[in-house]
Amino acid sequence: MNQDNLYKQDIPSVLFCHRSTSVIMLCVKMSSSSSSPAVLSKCTVFPHRNSTLGDLKLSISDLNMFLSHYIQKGCLFTTPSLPSHSHTLIPHLKNALSQTLSLFPPLAGRLKTDTDGFVYITCNDAGVDFIHATAADISVADLLSPSSSSDVPPISKQLFPFHHKISYTAHSSPIMAFQVTDLADAVFLGCAVCHSVTDGASFWNFFNTFAGISRGATISPSSLPDFRRESILSSNVVLRLPEDIKVTFNVEEPFRERIFSFSRESIQKLKATVNKSLTLFPPPENGDAVELMAKMSSDTQLRTVTEISSFQSLCALVWRCVTKARNLEGSKTTTFRMAVNVRQRLEPKLGDSYFGNAIQSIATCAEAGDVASKELRWCAEQLNKSVKAFDGATVRRNLENWEREPKCFELGNHDGATVQMGSSPRFPMYDNDFGWGRPLAVRSGGANKFDGKMSAFPGRNGGGAIDLEVVLAPETMARLESDSEFMFYVSGW
Repeated sequence: MNQDNLYKQDIPSVLFCHRSTSVIMLCVKMSSSSSSPAVLSKCTVFPHRNSTLGDLKLSISDLNMFLSHYIQKGCLFTTPSLPSHSHTLIPHLKNALSQTLSLFPPLAGRLKTDTDGFVYITCNDAGVDFIHATAADISVADLLSPSSSSDVPPISKQLFPFHHKISYTAHSSPIMAFQVTDLADAVFLGCAVCHSVTDGASFWNFFNTFAGISRGATISPSSLPDFRRESILSSNVVLRLPEDIKVTFNVEEPFRERIFSFSRESIQKLKATVNKSLTLFPPPENGDAVELMAKMSSDTQLRTVTEISSFQSLCALVWRCVTKARNLEGSKTTTFRMAVNVRQRLEPKLGDSYFGNAIQSIATCAEAGDVASKELRWCAEQLNKSVKAFDGATVRRNLENWEREPKCFELGNHDGATVQMGSSPRFPMYDNDFGWGRPLAVRSGGANKFDGKMSAFPGRNGGGAIDLEVVLAPETMARLESDSEFMFYVSGW
């Protein structure tokens, strides 16, 4: 494609138009009366090369996400040390994005439904939205909440395009949009992408590739996306959607949102607490050691004691403490749902670079009274059993159940007793170096948030640290903040 045609400016309209005197004046007026970002320009970015990829049929996992919001994730960076920053950075990012889209052509396409009701991604090079905005009165300190008791500031949601946009609408809208917002002392790169096209693993593979191309890195062939659709995730069953296309939870319900940081040391301490019952005997003395070790090695029950992982330990703490904070009746069933990547659970397995959704949900249920009153290890064991039982046969059974009753995955906390854990501390979120260093922070927008929604991010310093994004009803959050068991493990408290 001709370099001159890689970007198309929108036809001038109320605000989303190319730079002009009237638009700049309008933006200045808006920023003087509001802290909301002011849009400077908006255009469409096209792939650097025309796509040769054919239509890609959506899998069961893709269709499951039709009634969810677009994924919204982004990275906060210190202001790049580039001359004429706004005149240099934006063209540079557009060019890097154009090249990246050539490697990920589905993201520049659109959804289409054929006459039989099957849904495809048509890789037609229709392009993605690219927005340049400014919020000069917003600083890094405003976004990162210097107070340990601060909620996520509402302005964070305005750093992303496509607020509360439903994935099904990618039939008539871009599958992806980018927003670059100039802040007082930083730059925020916010991305929104249709959840029926990517899951978290595919999203961060794209984002890492975009960053790599921006800084001039060589892209490893192993990280290139795999668009093959020959797997048991594909189906010949048609999904019939309701006429009223909307998310499955009430977006108007009030909630509070906080990010709790757990250091590597804190996570290790939590894991040790959960696994303390593994030490079933005191250390042997002298000649008793050989005899005791022999007994232990022949004891089947002892050999099968499971060590609980760090992440399962954290999930157990969250489940237990949120359940207590909700003041549920002891006999009420509470559910902890955990998103799981099934690429390696399928037979035959999918590669890590498989592009699309390959996720299912692991549900663990128990009575609220047990979760709240029994020891933390008991909660962790329930989660561990569910994860270990979630094998290839379980994945296949879930797919067969979907084909008998095809429907979209229901997000939300409909019974007031559900916790849903999403994202993953294993995602390479802080590997996104665009040429001016690693992100200061990773943040999400307002997508798919409701009472009980949790998202796990890696800590910026790595080493097993975790930042936990917690969304709860206001009264529940207040009680969680007063829970000494939970706050004991929160860093900086």
